[in-house]
Amino acid sequence: MKLATLPNGLPDGALAVVSRDLSRALRVPEIAPTLQAALDDWDELGPRLTEAAAGLERGDVAGAESFDPARALAPLPRAYQWCDGSTYPGHMERMAEWRGLPIPEAFWSEPFLYQGGSDGFLGPGEDIPCVSTDFGVDFEAEVCVVTDSVPLGTDAAGALDRIRLVMVCNDVSLRNLIPHELEKGFGFVQSKPASAFSPVAVTPDELGGAWRDGRVHLPVRSALNGTRMGDPDAGEMQFGFHELIAYIARTRRLAPGSIIGSGTVASRDPARGVSCLTEQRIIETMAHGEPRTDYLRPGDRVRIEMLDAEGRAVCGAIDQRVAAVPE
Repeated sequence: MKLATLPNGLPDGALAVVSRDLSRALRVPEIAPTLQAALDDWDELGPRLTEAAAGLERGDVAGAESFDPARALAPLPRAYQWCDGSTYPGHMERMAEWRGLPIPEAFWSEPFLYQGGSDGFLGPGEDIPCVSTDFGVDFEAEVCVVTDSVPLGTDAAGALDRIRLVMVCNDVSLRNLIPHELEKGFGFVQSKPASAFSPVAVTPDELGGAWRDGRVHLPVRSALNGTRMGDPDAGEMQFGFHELIAYIARTRRLAPGSIIGSGTVASRDPARGVSCLTEQRIIETMAHGEPRTDYLRPGDRVRIEMLDAEGRAVCGAIDQRVAAVPE
């Protein structure tokens, strides 16, 4: 099943089921007005949404409309929780080069996560605000999951059963602000503005055999101004999503609608390219002594999508323009 949130003038939008080819949508207010409402009572409402999606696929329901992914809101325009990880060894190795520090030994034995802002996310076609090019605006292509309620103390096996949806993310980062914030020893704030999410969130069964061991084994392709940056396999995580969730649940419960991110998708294979500009700049510095790719500037366009075996975008595409914020 594929779900989207359509604009209706309200902060949380209107929930809709979407056809597998992303061409049609059906609003379902009689089942749940919003995706958060559906997640709050998933055991009851999930099966009803599945029936509505099947009817849309058959073409025997009234009220279907054309689906424009660019107009969709983030599936959860705001959420109770957004926890993002750093789970890819390839990314950590390159970032260690950037920071001039070794990878912490703990990376190999327990998940790395931070708590991000979740009170307002960008839609898949919404501009990336650029307050200043001095901040080093970067994109990060990621995969995320959305949970049902997760009780305190849930283990990894139990956490796997609480994953309800999968989607794609652009975790926007302001790279030149990160070092100073890390020096404080208190986490990210200014350096992590609003993230953007794919137009569609999908249930794990939509991924078939690509969903296994708590990971999505599909390529995530990113492009800058129409030029491919990379297409690494999202399955190369050090820890699966179920393990990330269990780590969080060790000391607290997770509310329905909690979003958990994989961190920047990366491969150790250089042929698979990169999923953020910082990695590209690190590679260039190692090869040429200095970076040759600028961070994002107003007018640049970033496109991120996760592809199935036939090369189709499973969750639709994040396609954003960078726009200067008026002074």
